[in-house]
Amino acid sequence: MKPILFLFVSLFFMQNISAQTIYKELNSEKLGETRQIKIQLPRNYDTSDKKYPVIYVFDADYLFEPVAGNVDYYAYWEDIPEAIVIGINQYGLRENDCYYSEQNSLPIETGAAFFEFVSMELVPFVNKTFRTENFKVAVGHGKTANFINYYLLKGIPLFQSYIVLSPDLAPDMADYLTEVFPKLEQKTFYYLATTTNDVANIQEKTEALSSSLKAIDNDNVLKTFDTFEGPSHYSLPAHAIPKALESIFFVFQPISKKEYKETILKLEGNPVEYLTDKYQMIEDLFGIEKPILINDFKAIEAAIKKNKKWEYFEDLGKLARKEYPDTLLGNYYLGRFYEETGEPKKAMKTYQSAYVLSEIAGITKDHVLELAEQIKADFGY
Repeated sequence: MKPILFLFVSLFFMQNISAQTIYKELNSEKLGETRQIKIQLPRNYDTSDKKYPVIYVFDADYLFEPVAGNVDYYAYWEDIPEAIVIGINQYGLRENDCYYSEQNSLPIETGAAFFEFVSMELVPFVNKTFRTENFKVAVGHGKTANFINYYLLKGIPLFQSYIVLSPDLAPDMADYLTEVFPKLEQKTFYYLATTTNDVANIQEKTEALSSSLKAIDNDNVLKTFDTFEGPSHYSLPAHAIPKALESIFFVFQPISKKEYKETILKLEGNPVEYLTDKYQMIEDLFGIEKPILINDFKAIEAAIKKNKKWEYFEDLGKLARKEYPDTLLGNYYLGRFYEETGEPKKAMKTYQSAYVLSEIAGITKDHVLELAEQIKADFGY
C-alpha cells in the first residue's frame, strides 16, 4: 500500500505545482451564442494573492498550447513574469469572426460582433474572475493576426502588446497602422513576423508593413520584426512565439552577458541608476514589483570593478541594504566603497559589523572578516 500511497501523493503534488488549464463555456450576447474559452493559470495561482498580466490567444484551437507552454516554461525560469493565458477557440468560426468590409477593411456584421465580444465581454469577464494586471497581450496568426490590429485603431488600445504572426492583412490595414503608430501615447509592444516560405502575398505585405513601421519614430512603441528562414506559414508560430515573448519581456529578464557588455559597461553615468530604472520599468509596464535579483547586483558590481568607478559602490551598498536588509550584501559593498575611496577605518568597521548578518551570493562572514583583518594589519588599527 505504501508505494501506491506515495504515487498518489506524488501525482497530487505534481498536479498542484503545474500550470492549471480550465475550459469555460462563455455565453455571449454580442455573438448570440456560446464560445469555448481555454484558461491557463500560473503555477501556484491558488496559493498566491498576486495579480498577473494576461495573454489573449486567438485561434486557440491550435495556438493556445504553443503559447501556454512557452509562457509556463519562460515564467518557470523567471525570464518573463507569470501570466494568465486566455484562449479563444475559433474552429469553424474564423472567417465570420474576422469578417471585414471590402470598402474600408474594418470589421462589420459578424466581425464587428466578435470585436465587441472580446473587448466588452471576454476581457471584463477575465478581469472580474481572475486577479489580473492591466498589461494585456494579443496573439494572432494569419487572419486573426490581421484582426488583433483593429484594437490599435480605436481610442486607447485594448492591448499593450501585439504578437502578429504571418498576418493576412486587410487591404487598408497597413495605411491604418502607419497612421496610428505615431499617435500612440501608451507604451506598446509590437512583434511582427513572417517566413521565407510564407504564402507569397502574406510575406510581401508583411515585409512592406515592417518597412513602413520602421520609419515611424515614436518612443512609446517598441517594434520587433523577424523573417524566419525555412518554416512554412503554418509552422511559423512554433518558431516565432518564443522570440516574441523574449522581445516583449526583455526588460523583465535578468541582465544578460550581451546587456552587460553592450550596455552597462558603456554607460557614461551611474550603473546603479540603470539597475533601479530597469526595475521601475518592470513595475510601470507590467504592474509587478519584482525584487532585484542577486544576479543583477553581481552584474553591476562587476561593471564597477571593470571600469574602476569605485564611488558607485556607495549607491549599490545602500540599494542592497534596502533590498536585502538582513544580509551582509549592503555592508560588503559599502565596505568596498570606503576602502577604495580612502577611508580604510570606516571600511574595517563596516566589514566587521556585517558579521551578524546572513551570508549571501557567495559572500561569507569569514570573507568580510578577512577583509577587515587585512585593513587592520595594513594600517595598524
